[in-house]
Amino acid sequence: MDILLLLLGFVCVVAGIFGSFLPVLPGPSISWIGIVLLYFTTAVPANYWILGISLLITVTLTVLDYVIPAKGTKKFGGSKYGIWGTNIGLIIGIFAPIPLGFIIGPFVGAFIGELIYDKQDHQRALKAAAGSLLGFLASSFMKFVVCMMYLGLFLWIVWENSEALF
Repeated sequence: MDILLLLLGFVCVVAGIFGSFLPVLPGPSISWIGIVLLYFTTAVPANYWILGISLLITVTLTVLDYVIPAKGTKKFGGSKYGIWGTNIGLIIGIFAPIPLGFIIGPFVGAFIGELIYDKQDHQRALKAAAGSLLGFLASSFMKFVVCMMYLGLFLWIVWENSEALF
């Protein structure tokens, strides 16, 4: 059973890394679940400090994941139409059969949203779309860094308890 939990935990941590770029998957949350699964094994003693601090980081990052792209759009002069366009473009970009659709989609969505809001001001729409893109990239980068840290933590815990696990 320990090996199964170890493998499921590892799969969750790796899926979390992919989830840091794919908005469909909550990357840090899935990676955190992978660490929790590791602590469910009988070989790894519970460490509530690691679990608590990593949970706090995960919750904070999840909240920021929704705030940062919207703030980026707002900072660059975007409206609620641009924010909605960013979110819709992100969903469409994920499923569109184009390379890097999850990056192009929010940009185009914010641009179209801002054009719906004000058809005359193309410059402002472009600026808001750039803010949306920067917000999305900043958020994705933060999630990726945290997920990589969780992978390192996972591997360190496995290494420290390798005699009991294997």
